[in-house]
Amino acid sequence: MWRKKSHAGGEKYRETNAMTSTKKSTTAAAFWVAVIILAAAALPGEICFAAGEAGGHDIGRELPVWTATPFAGILLSIALFPLLAPHFWHRHFGKVSAFWALAFALPFLFFFRETALYEILHIMLIDYIPFIILLWGLFTIAGGIAVSGSLRGTPPMNSLLLLIGTVLASWVGTTGAAMVMIRPILRANKDRVKKAHIICFFIFLVANIGGSLTPLGDPPLFLGFLHNVPFFWVTTSILPHMLLAALILLAVFYAFDLYYYRREAPAPPETGERTPIRIEGLHNLLLLAGVIGVILLSGYWRPGHLSVFGIEVQYQNLLRDGSIVTLGLISLFVTPRRLREANDFSWGPILEVAKLFAGIFITIIPALAILKAGSQGALAWLVDAVKTPAHYFWASGILSSFLDNAPTYLTFFNMALGRLDLTEAMIPAALAAGTATANPQFIAYLQAISAGAVFMGANTYIGNAPNFMVKSIAEEAGVNMPSFFGYMFKYSIPVLIPIFIAVTFVFF
Repeated sequence: MWRKKSHAGGEKYRETNAMTSTKKSTTAAAFWVAVIILAAAALPGEICFAAGEAGGHDIGRELPVWTATPFAGILLSIALFPLLAPHFWHRHFGKVSAFWALAFALPFLFFFRETALYEILHIMLIDYIPFIILLWGLFTIAGGIAVSGSLRGTPPMNSLLLLIGTVLASWVGTTGAAMVMIRPILRANKDRVKKAHIICFFIFLVANIGGSLTPLGDPPLFLGFLHNVPFFWVTTSILPHMLLAALILLAVFYAFDLYYYRREAPAPPETGERTPIRIEGLHNLLLLAGVIGVILLSGYWRPGHLSVFGIEVQYQNLLRDGSIVTLGLISLFVTPRRLREANDFSWGPILEVAKLFAGIFITIIPALAILKAGSQGALAWLVDAVKTPAHYFWASGILSSFLDNAPTYLTFFNMALGRLDLTEAMIPAALAAGTATANPQFIAYLQAISAGAVFMGANTYIGNAPNFMVKSIAEEAGVNMPSFFGYMFKYSIPVLIPIFIAVTFVFF
């Protein structure tokens, strides 16, 4: 903390310090992301510790449920430390994440050796690194788009901003829409006293439910697209479910916001002329379009793969991740510094997400493996109980609230195929509603899985990639966000669960 000799001098020092910090963080982030990608590409393909070879293990069938204890530990740490020891957590959350990761990884490596090494490398190379690169790219590019003007956080204005973000989410992704819209909504409500509810509904709508209409919206739907689900199938098939949930949420939000707005003292009148709303840094929209383009390309182009310790790393995914890093670096170098300063841009939120999710991705390995083992694993009772579309909706949704919703979606997707004796090649015909080849049961299953995995990612801060980042950005802007359990018991459970029950009765 520096001592200000004068207000002007303090402001100047603060700006200089922020610029220096940003420059250092930018260089470090770019360097390490580049090192990770180059290292993955350079590792020899001959080295192989693939699961299933001699001495390998089918860990999904062998691991008991209690091996997910470190995963529960890191979730409880995220939930409790900010309440019980906030100063410790703020300084050491990365060490806590590393502790739980090691608490699982070291015994896992000791008992399962090559299989454990394969599983850890697989989830880091295939899931974690692309996950962080995508978040970093969208966070960096969107941080260069500055919305200025006389935005006042009234209930109608806030509802309009949430509606715009909800519509955007399906076309630029929930993460992209969240990163573009979070700063304007924070700036519009800078004078509001009660605003945590605005950010929570923002997470519900923009960071989750809004992304349910295209494979670009949310990772589970993109996985479905990669497994032969037609691109626009979810646009028409999930639209009624999305409209019901979103319209109820917008109405509930308006009532919430109007209640709090009327209880607050009137905001001081604006001095001077009202300035029109202005969007600067529009070149970053082209860079966002570039991110969307390379994501789509990675879904269609299949040039082959290289082997990294027996893990198939697809060339198109390396191109996608390298392109996203390049587009992020272009944004950093061509966007005027004043636009990022206007957004109060810093690397804190993305660093927090990177450290915490590194631990989450490692400790989640046993939970996902057991789930993928189906009736042969320790959660056989759960898998065997899932039979109706309503079951698929709630099972995929509840697990997506705490696990990675992409593999959870894929697990139930494959369960549905197996239950109906379908192959991936048969999916387009099975979904061709209105024709003799359509399979109504599979359509109902896939609607339930898609809606559950996307909608119920809003149930917790870790249910979907942008949730935790939105929370971090809001807290950095001074919003007193609820804790992990506070978010669940004050907002998501009382608001979302009744809506999901309504969706169940209407559609499933």
